[in-house]
Amino acid sequence: MARSSPPDASAEHRAATSLVAGWSEALGALLSCRIALIQLESKTAARQAGQLGALLAGAALATCFAWALLLAGGIAAFAAATRWPWHWFALAAAAAHALAAAIGLYLARSAARPAFPITRAEFHKDREWLETLKSPRKSNS
Repeated sequence: MARSSPPDASAEHRAATSLVAGWSEALGALLSCRIALIQLESKTAARQAGQLGALLAGAALATCFAWALLLAGGIAAFAAATRWPWHWFALAAAAAHALAAAIGLYLARSAARPAFPITRAEFHKDREWLETLKSPRKSNS
């Protein structure tokens, strides 16, 4: 029986090499696109984190100043005007500012959005695509 000639084997080798090169180029393009997408969304996430940090710092600072000013001026004024003990006014002011701080924290928490929404959607699409490639192959047996 005759064996296949060397030019046929060479053509098969070139075809296999071309197929591997195509897959590696496609994989490289896919990875570079995903890395660029992650870099782009990282900048957005960093900006949002900075804004959230600024909001939290502002709320904490405002709460501290309001607390100090109410202690110094408001409590003494109310106690003198009503002739009630000053400690009841101090407790009421503490409760009011604790409520204001809780509202500020709630608003900051509700303003937070999930990070990397586009990248997650693309990874989900990639996962679905890879699942289609895993279809069982029929054997020739």
